[in-house]
Amino acid sequence: MEHYNYRGKEIVGIDHGFGNIKCRHVVFRSAVRAYDTEPPMAADALFYDGKFYVVGEEHKVFVSDKSQDEDYYILTVAALAKELEFRRITDCEAVLAVGLPIQWIGAQKEAFRNYLMQNEMIEFRYHEQDYLVRIDDVQIFPQGFAGVVRRLGDFKGLNVLADIGNGTMNTMLIKDGKPMASRCYTDKLGVEQCIIRMSNELLAVSGHSVPYDVYEDFLCRGGANLPEKYTAVMQKAAEEYSDSIIAKLREYEFNPEIMRLTVMGGGACILRHFWTGSSDRVRYIEDICATAKGYELLALNNLKRHGRT
Repeated sequence: MEHYNYRGKEIVGIDHGFGNIKCRHVVFRSAVRAYDTEPPMAADALFYDGKFYVVGEEHKVFVSDKSQDEDYYILTVAALAKELEFRRITDCEAVLAVGLPIQWIGAQKEAFRNYLMQNEMIEFRYHEQDYLVRIDDVQIFPQGFAGVVRRLGDFKGLNVLADIGNGTMNTMLIKDGKPMASRCYTDKLGVEQCIIRMSNELLAVSGHSVPYDVYEDFLCRGGANLPEKYTAVMQKAAEEYSDSIIAKLREYEFNPEIMRLTVMGGGACILRHFWTGSSDRVRYIEDICATAKGYELLALNNLKRHGRT
């Protein structure tokens, strides 16, 4: 079971996506609902601070500042519960390794760090097991870059990295394995925009829509068991969204003749299935946990570099 522990501290990477929360070993949807009493139908409920929480049943509405309410804090506790259960650890000191969109990290980093460190000791119960976690530190890194930090040696010459999450697309130019700090961008052009486009067009054409899960399944698999009148509209919308992604990258001087494009995040499967352009110089990273793993490696390197005890 691979994970990092530095001098007795568990390093837990958490990718706080707008669509899903990802750790090294677990993934669940970014949604939370509180209950005063234990929900009768929720075997996966988390008990924390006197309340029961059910996570993962829906998606959280996009917010530009994740510290504006308590949802992402509860989702962080849930991430610890699920990841530590996988690691078979119930009592530990932890370093949280997390991230923010590239263009927002400067303005939001300190507030997000304080938000996640609001309690030094976290006690909770999950699957009838009690947990105690002492938060030693929170380290924050740029999204996108973290997802490829373990493979920068593959980025020879000029490269464009597009990390397409549910809420945002983070774009970074990388030259010979080194990110170009002046060529980093964040756009609200995530997968949710594609689903909104599909839903609106399907409603306009047929007068009907379909559940959110059906859209997700269609995009991930490249199709769905639906009537032709539905799939034709959804196919067209997904292709148009894919074209809009490439158009935005071209605004940032992406030239497929001289650059390689690397796409990661939830949007990688959309471009793989629905982009009609040439993909000779495009590679896809479809490990949804790649960014969380990258956060852990970056945090480990930081701890070693500064000789934290």
